[in-house]
Formats: sequence, C-alpha cells, structure tokens
Amino acid sequence: MTLPTVLDIYDARRRLEPHLRPTPLMQSHWLSSIADGELFLKLESLNLTSSFKIRGALNAALRLVECSPSGASPQLVTASAGNHGRALALAAEQLGLACVVFTAATAPEAKKNAIRRHGAVLHGECEDYDAAEQQARDFAANEGGIYISPYNHRDVIAGAGTIGLEIVESLPALDAIVIPLGGGGLASGVGLAIKAAAPRVTVVGVEVEASSPFTLSLEAGRITEITPRLSLADGLTGNLEPDTMTFPLVRQVVDYVVTISEDDLVRAMKGLATEERLIVEGAGAAATAAVIAGRASAPGQRVVSLVTGSNVDLPKWLFHVS
Repeated sequence: MTLPTVLDIYDARRRLEPHLRPTPLMQSHWLSSIADGELFLKLESLNLTSSFKIRGALNAALRLVECSPSGASPQLVTASAGNHGRALALAAEQLGLACVVFTAATAPEAKKNAIRRHGAVLHGECEDYDAAEQQARDFAANEGGIYISPYNHRDVIAGAGTIGLEIVESLPALDAIVIPLGGGGLASGVGLAIKAAAPRVTVVGVEVEASSPFTLSLEAGRITEITPRLSLADGLTGNLEPDTMTFPLVRQVVDYVVTISEDDLVRAMKGLATEERLIVEGAGAAATAAVIAGRASAPGQRVVSLVTGSNVDLPKWLFHVS
C-alpha cells in the first residue's frame, strides 16, 4: 500500500484546474461570535455536484484515463453514501466511461436521482453502506470493473487534498481547520496539504456519535469494527475498510477527533440556513456543529470549518430545521 503524498496533491490540482474552480472561503460573523474568534466557512457545498467529492472522483477518473492503454474504456465501479457516487457518475459521463454505483436503500433520493441523471447504473437497495461496499467490490471483481473507493484510494485522497492548498493560499495565517470524518479520505488529503504548507495548524476531525470508527480505532491502535446507527449525517456512517490507507494517514495528520450528537447537527443545519442562507446536508454541517458545540476551537483562534455538501432531500431538511 503506497500512501499519497503532498506531491500527489499538487499533481491532482494540475489535473483538476481545467475542470474545477476554487470554492469560496467566507468569513462567518455568526460563527465568529459563537466561538469568540475568526471563523471562516470553506463552501465545498457550492462545488460541482454540490459536494467536495467531485475533486477526488474526477481526479481518479482522469488519472485512470491517462494511464489506460490507448482506446481502452474502463468501467468505473463504486460504493457510496451518495455524494461520491454522484461525483464519479458525472466524471464518467464527461469522459465517456461506464459507471456502476451501489448505495444503501436509505441514501437520500436527491443523491440517487442525480446518479441516475448522469447515466450511471445504480444499485440503490443495499441494506446499508457496508453491504453496498461489499457488493460493489464483488461486482468489480466479477465484471471486470475498476473499483474506486470513496475514501481508500490514493487519487481520491489527493483530489480532496486540493482543498487544503486553496485554504492556505487564501488564508496563510490560520490556527485550526475542522473537517468532517467519515471514511477519512477528506481529512487525510486536506491534512496532508495543511501539515506540509502550515505544520503548526491544528487539524480537527469530527465524527458523529452514531458512527465513530476513528475514535475507537485510534484509541485501540488498530482498525476496530463498529455497529453504525442511523444519523442525519448519512455520509459519515459506516465501518472502515480493514486495510484502509486513511487510518495511518489520519493518525499522522489529524491532531485530535471529536464527536457530535444529532442535536448538534440540527443546530448547525438550522444555523447555516438562518444565518448564512445555506442549505446543507447533515454530513456537510458536521464541522460547523463541532464549532457551535465548543469542541473544535479556542477563543481568539482563526479557524476554517469545512461545509462539505448540500445534497439532502428537502422534506427531510425541512422537517429537522423548521
């Protein structure tokens, strides 16, 4: 297993520059007053496909095409809570590739409908994310597809790391960055970039209480299986792959991990809507929730909170924030 490096992140930025624009970094006076510091929101929810996942998915697909024999047309296969599947489906559509996506039956319809619109074949009735991952791997092995993990993939991690480069270039004087933590691909990539460019910056990972494999695994010193529960942050739930490269990377670049409750998520989603006029999904609001709960920063600090996605079913969003 070859871990990605910061050089892979710079290579990913070169590859993605013709396709993606930098996302806004916006100061939040609302969060600044709560945290008694300077709080900024990195709005990945405004990225293509409405989440950060397009960075890693597109980078992986572009590099695969670069490295494939002339005339080859690989079939992309993945498992996803929804955002990575949508991003990979769009990447495949743009590059003329076939794409097959497996999701849990409980994945938001907003995400599943977008996957279909981009022309991918969707298997959207898996029991849960862990089952979707296993079925996707089996399908790729049996049908000759190339499995691209939403987090345990060198090019996916490198693509996500381009967020870190944009942050330090826009805001060189920074004390901490707060990152939602699901499979760990985002935290691994952004953490690698931050620690290379600004090693004194504190990197904080945020898990939900309903699914916290990194909290338990870091305590145990090894990847530990959990029983995930349902959460508003559906994009952050599930077990880690037994050999995932994100575990050693998170241990290397994330300074500490905090957990948040479902009530914390609701407060963050409601605050982002009423104060910043942003519709954000549960996983996308996790970093903001940790800031509001007072678990991710100290008074006087300059902090960036990642807002990672907005693909949420509107009735579900309205039910929780109204």
